[in-house]
Amino acid sequence: MPSDKFSKDLKKYEFKKILEELKKKRGRGTELISVYIPPDRQISDVVSHLREEHGQASNIKSKSTRTNVQSALESILSRLKYLEVPENGLAIFCGAIEVGGGKSNLETYIVEPPERINSYIYHCDSSFLLEPLERMLEEKDKYGLIVLDKKEATIGILHGKLVEPLRHLTSNVPGKQRKGGQSAPRFQRLREIAVEEFYQRIGRHANELFLPEKGELKGILIGGPSPTKEEFIKGEYLHYELQRKIIGAFDVAYTDESGLFELVDKAEDALAELDLIKEKRLMTKFLKLLAHDEELVAYGEAEVRKMLEIGAVETLLLSEGLPHEKVMELSELAEAAGTNVELISKDFEEGLQLLKAFGGVAAILRYKPNKG
Repeated sequence: MPSDKFSKDLKKYEFKKILEELKKKRGRGTELISVYIPPDRQISDVVSHLREEHGQASNIKSKSTRTNVQSALESILSRLKYLEVPENGLAIFCGAIEVGGGKSNLETYIVEPPERINSYIYHCDSSFLLEPLERMLEEKDKYGLIVLDKKEATIGILHGKLVEPLRHLTSNVPGKQRKGGQSAPRFQRLREIAVEEFYQRIGRHANELFLPEKGELKGILIGGPSPTKEEFIKGEYLHYELQRKIIGAFDVAYTDESGLFELVDKAEDALAELDLIKEKRLMTKFLKLLAHDEELVAYGEAEVRKMLEIGAVETLLLSEGLPHEKVMELSELAEAAGTNVELISKDFEEGLQLLKAFGGVAAILRYKPNKG
């Protein structure tokens, strides 16, 4: 049986693929209709409103647009007779989709969202309104990122699997070598003042960027050389609501944009529950075995199928960039073989490597198969 996690991942993957397909659909004019129905909305109210829209559509000047809009509304109304609104609501997309050669087909899609629809929406345009559903795909976990030394600092955010740099700061802190004419104590004092001012400035910018997000921030990671990062944390330069969200300090060599990515790597244990880290660990394990014990891995669809057939696969790695049908077919084979299946995103280097270098299909094996 597939794990609960994989079942959840697969549903999310399928939902994502549906949205990708809907995003490609285009109409000639404002002929594509999107209807979002929250669970507490009465179907009778929706039907009444769509009938009004059908009547209003008779005023559309273009005959083809008028016909297509009314046909789409009629298709939706006919389906609503047999539909019950599930607990998260319902999204219906219908319209005359261009298929080339000046032709179009009336297509209807009914989508049950993974999260609750909160507002009733009726929308008519040349493309479907997908933003409310796309927001449901966004990873909810966010982490604030700060990397700093005494020369520069970079502030960013880790949102799901994406590292987004937000702001880069440079300091006026003088180097450790004093200029002629200055006493060592005076120079040291001026340097300490400049460092303090820089820490305060980093704190102000971080507060400005993170406080609006504080309800969604799961934690804040601080990176940099010692003792700089410890001084920043101990000095409590962040707003108290952000200060208590600090979950770790990590040694990083860089404090520019690349330092944010290094920080995420160094914070791997702290972020162990994040999908990105789990996927990176799996890909790292696969690549290490490939380099040092190649008989414990397989890659490419044909080779992996052979390993699945003899029950040798412990973990099947499938890229989200594969065609939907291929993911479903290989997942079913893996389920029959009692194999773990992991969907690997294309949003990080090793994940993209799985798709580009290994055809999107790879496996970590339970044992070394006898190839003789």
